[in-house]
Amino acid sequence: MSPTRSSSRNGEKDWENGSTTSSLTSNTEYTGPKLYKEPSAKSNKHIIQNALAHCCLAGKVNEGQKNKILEEMEKSGANNFLILFRDSGCQFRSLYTNCPDTEEINKLTGIGPKTISRKMIDRLYKYNSDRKQFSQIPAKTMSASVDAITIHSHLWQTKKSGTPKKVAAVKS
Repeated sequence: MSPTRSSSRNGEKDWENGSTTSSLTSNTEYTGPKLYKEPSAKSNKHIIQNALAHCCLAGKVNEGQKNKILEEMEKSGANNFLILFRDSGCQFRSLYTNCPDTEEINKLTGIGPKTISRKMIDRLYKYNSDRKQFSQIPAKTMSASVDAITIHSHLWQTKKSGTPKKVAAVKS
């Protein structure tokens, strides 16, 4: 390896190209209109769209539901989305918007709680686009890399209204 190539990796003058490889001052000197706006948060919108189309709601049978959900995603101004699964079997239940800054998880569409708090979360999942499948993340804290979650099973149980009716029938 020549000395000029090794020095260009250190941010020094690259003599072959006649420029510096890392120029921090050029960014701060520009005073013209700001054309590029940095994204406020990393978006997982395309990952979630792929997961819905190829894994969660794949096939003709689910096409109507999938299209409705994708339409809701487009209407939403959110950058981050979360899929809620019924359990570790990764059965799709609903789609949520996730704001990592405020830690708010709000339902966009589907079946499930209106909001999800951190205490309600049981398992975290990441979508693998190559394998077209979800894999559990061995972590307990939410991050921008989480694509799907499950909530504790007792949160799915609905209150049975059969018991109070029987008591009322006995009294009359």
